[in-house]
Amino acid sequence: MMGPVHLQPITWQRLVRAVTDRLPEHRAEHDDPWLRVAVDGAPAADPGGFAAQLTDVLREQGRPTLSVDTHGFLRPASLRFEFGHEDVDSYYDGWFDTGALWREVFGPLEAGGSGRVLPDLWDPERDRATRSPYVQLPPGGVLVVHGPFLLGHWYPFDLVVHLALSSGALRRRTSEAERWTLPAFARYESEVAPAEAADVLVRADDPNRPAWRGRDGSDAGRDGSR
Repeated sequence: MMGPVHLQPITWQRLVRAVTDRLPEHRAEHDDPWLRVAVDGAPAADPGGFAAQLTDVLREQGRPTLSVDTHGFLRPASLRFEFGHEDVDSYYDGWFDTGALWREVFGPLEAGGSGRVLPDLWDPERDRATRSPYVQLPPGGVLVVHGPFLLGHWYPFDLVVHLALSSGALRRRTSEAERWTLPAFARYESEVAPAEAADVLVRADDPNRPAWRGRDGSDAGRDGSR
């Protein structure tokens, strides 16, 4: 799903450090006191796993960090399955409640915002509201949002990490029951080009041997060879 790109091998541990090292330069471009990081990728690429590692390291560095899974902002089943349980266009365009993410996650972290973030809204298993309490993210804190299709909505991310899979790897690592979703990821590649838009691109075909590059490619050799 991604064209030829020069990437450098790296371990996940070093990759997490490389991402955290890039945060200050992105933060300096903004006046508001919070950083917002995206870990974008298909479920098969396990963006939640990388987000968890990133969150742990940031907290070890003394930076208050909140991780938000966009699957906690799915729409009710009546809306997701309005056109059937395997409608690709609905999955791509309508499963995730982008309005709620703006209102409950990104809005409070705008300049002058309250910093009170709702970590999740909807439980898709029980198909009802989670009723989770708000979390206060103090100034200087970092929001890490992870899930698929994060780009193309104008979310105000300061840094975007995209976990890319080739079409073959995506198919292999997607369960048979979920393979009906694959055309949605092809559409995402075609319409949004996340590999080009991301600040950090990670090829995750082999879950044990990732490779990466920064937006301009200048950091790949240095960080990948530590």
